Amino acid sequence: MIDQTDKKIISLIQGDLPVHSRPFALLAEKIGITEKTLLERISSLKKQGIIRRFGATLRHQEAGFSANAMIAWRAPDERIDEIGTVFAQFREVTHCYHRAPQKDWPYNLYTMVHGGSREECRRIAERLSRSANIRNYLLLFSEKEFKKTSMAYFSEKHHDEAI
Repeated sequence: MIDQTDKKIISLIQGDLPVHSRPFALLAEKIGITEKTLLERISSLKKQGIIRRFGATLRHQEAGFSANAMIAWRAPDERIDEIGTVFAQFREVTHCYHRAPQKDWPYNLYTMVHGGSREECRRIAERLSRSANIRNYLLLFSEKEFKKTSMAYFSEKHHDEAI
């Protein structure tokens, strides 16, 4: 069961976090609780399954990356976890996930990488390939970045009324 404080927290954390050395301290201050309490409540909401996922969305162009690529890998099924673990260690990899291959699409492991150029993305792919000893892959470069949005719960209107 969630209370009004939990609703305020959910409303605050579903948007952009403040660019600050202690963003959670700033958010906690907004609703009159301590940073420690805020973090404990977020953790509790996650453990209860009320918050399924808490993550960051990289706006790669704003972060200084002019190119990004999804790399589709054809990995041996028995090595998926091993290879995924290797790839996830690279700082240039922001997403790494396994999907079942389709009839006309044999790729089953995907990584998203960001770089200063397409050539840099190619070099990252080559390093990933060498690190996991997997040679069968395809780079799919982004042509356009679409606005990233998420579902909004306890919207600003309700949030302002609750405070």
